[in-house]
Formats: sequence, C-alpha cells, structure tokens
Amino acid sequence: MTRKTLKINNMICNCCIRVIGIELGQLPVKIDNIKLGEVKISFNPKKTNLKEIENVLNESGFSIITDKEDVLVESIKRSVIDLVHHTTYNAMVRNSDYLVGKFGKTYPYLSSLFSKYEGITLEKYIILQKTEKVKSLIQDDEITLSEIAFMMGYSSVQYLSTQFKSITGISVTEFKKDPANYRKSIDLL
Repeated sequence: MTRKTLKINNMICNCCIRVIGIELGQLPVKIDNIKLGEVKISFNPKKTNLKEIENVLNESGFSIITDKEDVLVESIKRSVIDLVHHTTYNAMVRNSDYLVGKFGKTYPYLSSLFSKYEGITLEKYIILQKTEKVKSLIQDDEITLSEIAFMMGYSSVQYLSTQFKSITGISVTEFKKDPANYRKSIDLL
C-alpha cells in the first residue's frame, strides 16, 4: 500500500470534504483522513495511481497542489474564508494581524505571494469575502444593516453601503429585491 498526503486546491468548506470523500470512494482508495485542503489516502499502486486520483479530483473542480507557495496561498484563502464566513467575525482584530499571527510571516510577504498566485490583492480578496458575507446576512434578514456594519467591521452603514455598491455594482436596496440573483459562491471569488 502506498500512503500519500495530498494538498487540495479549492477545498474550502465541509461540502468539499463530502464531495471529495464521495468521489475518492468510487476508486480503490482508502481515505485515512480528510480535512479542508488536505486528504490522506492509502492505495494499491497496482489497482490505481495518482493520475487517476488527480483526474477524479479535477472532474469535481479540485486539483492537487505540490508547490509550497501555492499550498500557503490556499491556506491563506481558507483562513480568510474561515474568519469571515465560519466564525464569529471579530471586527476588532485586523485581518492583517490575524493572518500574520496565523502564518508567522509578514503581511507584505503574504500579500505579495497571494497576488502572485491569485491575480488579485489579498485586501481585495478579503473585501470580496466580506461582501459575500454581508449579502448572506442581508438575505437572512435577521439583523439590521447597522448591526451588520458593526459586526463586519465597517465604521458606518454608509461605508458598508458605498463599498457594497463599489464591489457589486448595485445598491443594498437593489440587492434586497432579488438577493439570490446576486449571490456568488465563495470559492469563485
């Protein structure tokens, strides 16, 4: 049996874990452990190979990462998504401080590396993620826009509204009319 730890690109949520589990389950592969961005597998090279495994992942929109810098960029993306979407967002902690603390590297280094691989600045990526979270909160219609602005670290509703329109091209009022039409999948940002 061959054991491999595969670093996976675009694996950003629990649904991704499920999809990869299902897809790899169709191959003669034993999944030893699976978590966001990584899957540990065991397989008999006489029954399957890494190319077949990679093809199955590619068909589902994932890919294997081998470059160390690319692995770090994927970790940054997952960390931003986790911070913005899956935890209680703490507006008092600056995004840059959070990432520096998590990765032990300077923000200029992380930002430069991110831009190199993603073609977008890290700051812009964070703003896009925050905008999607704002869309979700508006669509849920459980808290006011003032509460959303405070929760997401905006200094005012006006600043949130201005950035929202700048990013989406529509006003918050327009978004409220047909929210589902304007939502984007966070893995496509």
